[in-house]
Amino acid sequence: MPLIPEEPQIHESAQGPRPTPASGRTAPTPRPVPGPRPAAPPRPGRPGPLRPTPPAQRTPRDVVAAKPQPSAPAAPAAAPAAPQIQLIPASPEGALDAAEEAVDLLLDSGRAPGEVLVITTGEQHPWAAHELSFGETSYWAQHDAKDDVFYADASAAGRAGARQVVVVALNGGSDEVAAATLPLALGRAGALLIVCGDPQRINSVLGAGV
Repeated sequence: MPLIPEEPQIHESAQGPRPTPASGRTAPTPRPVPGPRPAAPPRPGRPGPLRPTPPAQRTPRDVVAAKPQPSAPAAPAAAPAAPQIQLIPASPEGALDAAEEAVDLLLDSGRAPGEVLVITTGEQHPWAAHELSFGETSYWAQHDAKDDVFYADASAAGRAGARQVVVVALNGGSDEVAAATLPLALGRAGALLIVCGDPQRINSVLGAGV
């Protein structure tokens, strides 16, 4: 009689745990979330990763001080206007009379006497000679007072101050004196320079027409 092979028996331990009813199942344990990794240590010779630094706390006073204050634009300096130049033809003998007529016209037009300075290159004006007879102190005191027309010769013109109108009478003197007096008179004139003399001589002294 043939033998029937026996079925192999499977032990329960080999089959694994048996499934439990759905009501008895337990939730799987959640895996831990990995935290932030520590910063990598700096390598030799290289700085480590820079961490952003929090912004500095500023007080309202610091914020106001940090704002750039607008600077006022500098006003351009106005260049002084050059004085006008007027030439009155006259001979050396008539230059002083022409200067006197020019002064009279200036005063008649409304110019104050203290705004006029008369310079002679030759003989002194009679007024200057008369006042100097009382001493230079009294003479220059009248200049500083600026109450009247002031007369000075070429040697004293450098001490005279600026006035609105300067009248030069080329009533003599060398060309060197005239060459030194005309630029000086131009620098003293604030609004108008009047030159009474020979136009050819003036051109030869200055090298150009006035």
